[in-house]
Amino acid sequence: MLADQEYILGKIIEIIDEEKPEGVLIAGDIYDKSIPSAEAVLMFDDFLARLAERKLFIFAISGNHDSAERISFGGRLMKNSKVYISPAFNGEIQSVKLEDAHGMIRVYMLPFIKPAYVRRYYPDIAIETHNDAVKAVIEHVKMDSQHRNVLICHQFVTGAVCCESEELSVGGLDNVDAGLFEGFDYVALGHIHGPQKIIKETVRHAGTPLKYSFSEANHKKSVIVVELAEKGKVHIRQVPLVPKRDLREIRGSYLEITAKDYYKELDTDNYMHITLTDEEDVPDAVGKLRSIYPNIMKLDYDNKRTQSQTVIDGAKQLEKKSPLELFEEFYEKQNNQLMSEEQRKFTSDLLEQLVEDEK
Repeated sequence: MLADQEYILGKIIEIIDEEKPEGVLIAGDIYDKSIPSAEAVLMFDDFLARLAERKLFIFAISGNHDSAERISFGGRLMKNSKVYISPAFNGEIQSVKLEDAHGMIRVYMLPFIKPAYVRRYYPDIAIETHNDAVKAVIEHVKMDSQHRNVLICHQFVTGAVCCESEELSVGGLDNVDAGLFEGFDYVALGHIHGPQKIIKETVRHAGTPLKYSFSEANHKKSVIVVELAEKGKVHIRQVPLVPKRDLREIRGSYLEITAKDYYKELDTDNYMHITLTDEEDVPDAVGKLRSIYPNIMKLDYDNKRTQSQTVIDGAKQLEKKSPLELFEEFYEKQNNQLMSEEQRKFTSDLLEQLVEDEK
């Protein structure tokens, strides 16, 4: 999806040029793996350079998919260009002091942390969960509540709605209580793909700029624009992000969705998840559908066979049934319907041929 990512980063630059903000917050994940591809690194490098040309303050933290050490490489040198990248967690939250017409703003940068990352720095505190870890770190922040304070954080905050493309801990051990952020005027959260507020307007997951699974098909991706006025006054807007190609889900029989009247109004260049309702599998369905929907990514069937919850167990009276009868029984249980006469004849001929070949 490099072309799609390059396109959407260009759209974000356009929004920045329109909105003319003083700073940009990037709450991770920056990449989808700890050792990203060379193409992905070059793209992010180009994006940072384009931001830096605009003389903005840029704040970026690593997420759970990133390598904090790799992300922060060169971070100390980049400060001269107003690019601040959080280092790997070293026991405290890095912060940057800014000034505007309303006074001081302090931006705190907390990369993704686990209990194991934090215990070594606070051996006297019982830290078992992500909530314990974040709580321990925030409680050691010497925050001036008279001024405005912003936190960039990459955690799963209790109450967030997630989707299948996110990695969450079994049993909710990675949940972090939104109440921990009470002292901050705005909290910019990464990790969750769907844009959403958590309990109040000023604690937000911005979401990903693109959709990365079909569970996100109905997401409305956006950029969050935050205006900090005097202490206690925060104005928040969402600016939509329209991708080069969207994710779309359609369903129907093969004949229905290949009829010109069906798809003539659709953007067939979108990434497609197609569900066919035909009872019989369509030979080379993906290849045929690709002639109309070139970016089909997923094909499913929804029919009697896929809806069946039958458990296939050992056939009864095995020794009294012919191979054809056993196969018919198996087919019926697997597909929730009887074999057709054509299928029965084909199977019978095939079984006879197998017997012949064994002689």
